[in-house]
Amino acid sequence: MTVLSDAEDSDFIPFPYPQLQGEEEKRPWWKGVVAYQVWPMSFKDSNGDGIGDIQGIISKLDYLKDLGVDVIWLSPTYKSPMDDWGYDISSYTEIHEQFGTIEDMEELINQIHKRGMKILLDLVITHTSDKHPWFLESRKSKDNEKSDWYMWADKRPGNEIEGELVEEPSNWRAAFGGSAWTYAEEREQYFIHLFLGSQPDLNWENPDVREAVYQDAVKFWLDRGVDGFRVDTANRFHKDPKYPDVEPTVAGKWQPGSKHYINGPKMHEWLQELRAKMARDTNGKDLMLVGELPLTPYDELLKYVIPDRNELSMVFDFDMVKLGNNDNPDEFAKHEVCNFMDKNSSFTLPKFKSAIQKVQNLITDTNAWGTVFDSCHDQPRSIARYATPEPKYWRKAGKLLALLQTTLSGTEFIYQGQEIGMVNMPESWGVSEFRDPDALIYIEDYCNLNRRKDPNARENAIKGVFKVGRDNSRTPMQWSDEPNGGFTGSNPTWMRINENYSWLNVKAQQLDPDSIWNFWRARIAMRKLHRELFMFGTFALYDYDNPRTFTYTKMSTTGQMALVILNFSNDELPLNTLQRHLLGHSYHLLASNVAKTRELLQAWEGRVYLIRDGLDPSKGAANVGEVQDRYPGSREGVVAKRN
Repeated sequence: MTVLSDAEDSDFIPFPYPQLQGEEEKRPWWKGVVAYQVWPMSFKDSNGDGIGDIQGIISKLDYLKDLGVDVIWLSPTYKSPMDDWGYDISSYTEIHEQFGTIEDMEELINQIHKRGMKILLDLVITHTSDKHPWFLESRKSKDNEKSDWYMWADKRPGNEIEGELVEEPSNWRAAFGGSAWTYAEEREQYFIHLFLGSQPDLNWENPDVREAVYQDAVKFWLDRGVDGFRVDTANRFHKDPKYPDVEPTVAGKWQPGSKHYINGPKMHEWLQELRAKMARDTNGKDLMLVGELPLTPYDELLKYVIPDRNELSMVFDFDMVKLGNNDNPDEFAKHEVCNFMDKNSSFTLPKFKSAIQKVQNLITDTNAWGTVFDSCHDQPRSIARYATPEPKYWRKAGKLLALLQTTLSGTEFIYQGQEIGMVNMPESWGVSEFRDPDALIYIEDYCNLNRRKDPNARENAIKGVFKVGRDNSRTPMQWSDEPNGGFTGSNPTWMRINENYSWLNVKAQQLDPDSIWNFWRARIAMRKLHRELFMFGTFALYDYDNPRTFTYTKMSTTGQMALVILNFSNDELPLNTLQRHLLGHSYHLLASNVAKTRELLQAWEGRVYLIRDGLDPSKGAANVGEVQDRYPGSREGVVAKRN
């Protein structure tokens, strides 16, 4: 066996493979970028009020550029009562005063473009705030000009649920708990809200609503130069107008009714209409539209992203973030959700691989496109969720996930703080530190439903929030070891900052060549240098059933091949026969998350090899079965089937 190089992770040298002439010009720009999500409340405060703001973001644009970021996804900064921290919008054309002004936003857009980067705004158009002028008008009466701009229904007297008479139009449960219906005395009717009672759902059946949404939420910002949008809850616009009850699947009066409001039959029509208007008003500008699509099977997911359908550019699929839920997906007890390394966890590595392959198949088998992400503002921090919470493995685990994320095909999304390995809130904090309405409602609802059968109901509910609650990812960004982590000069901050900022911060990691931050920066550069392989290459999984290692290849149409071997365990492991065969006789260690590789894979070690004499790229996925048939003794699974 000829070993070309055993380079350390900071030293990556490409083989002289041919480049794909002209292909780059044919692709949409958004396929070849690295995006970064900014959650403004917690990113950087510029004026000392303890709340992140737009000028704070501007002050960190050079930091993001240096990291390798091409696109910034900005979570909501619109005018809002902040019941759901900006996802309850009272004006799409105004900026919330704590974040700044329209002029600040225009400066941000210009400064991003000045650096050769692009910007996406959050498009929250399933619902508005109940303080939005549209809703204030709609709730006044049944005959005003906006009376049907939201979804209203009459009382249903005499309906009995669990021995209790209720008047709500259906037994649907809101995502944050309780009924999905709230009564308005002015109209003597109920309005539907799939989230908070202060977030009434718009009536997308009304063309006037669709046009008003487009003018205020989309065109207003396109005219100011934004490059696209992330579409919040992009599959919930259409609801069954009959509002039928659903069969009980969980305890309590209110039941998950997702089959009546997710991926409804008019979703595709309305998204196509939206895209047509965007193309019309931008002279066909190539805009990026990424949709949030939970609870969507593969075949339905594909409809949203096939280019000829002109709906979404790409999607966030949520199969991965839902791993570890209990057997009944409707019965969501947060403390029972399993993280990867939990004892007796239902979250296994094969299930993790399967969720990843679903999105990789979306790219490989079609002309569609997907995203690569494991973190966002709605999820806990990724190291404990998908790797290990053990402090001694923190650095390697953070780097292992970076290796995984930067070698998968699709558009890469990084969430603020992920690049330094930020972790969840300490469980020593009390409930008083929670800021997320979902967390506070959940604790109350769980206690009400389970107090009799679970004597530790409140304790378990709080434990669940610390485990998988959204506040975990919303603590302020840790920039330095200065007071408040360099996030602000103010004391207190709007939300408590994790005290580990004294050692876990950007400044310290920029000075440490072995840090997670420097590793992410190098891996982003590697991803761009080998873009045909890592951004656009064909993914093939080889060890689906292996509970400890994740082995896959990436192959480009130009003949490049990479082998990725990731050890998701606390054990040292030898390379098995299959992995050695895939290495071939001539290879180059492109990246690793350890200082020096050995014969054995160390705990939480990951390696990326470039292969000179690997498999035949013309065979694509057929290579998988050929290799495993040749080495049945080392076969530890089969290729994951498409979901």
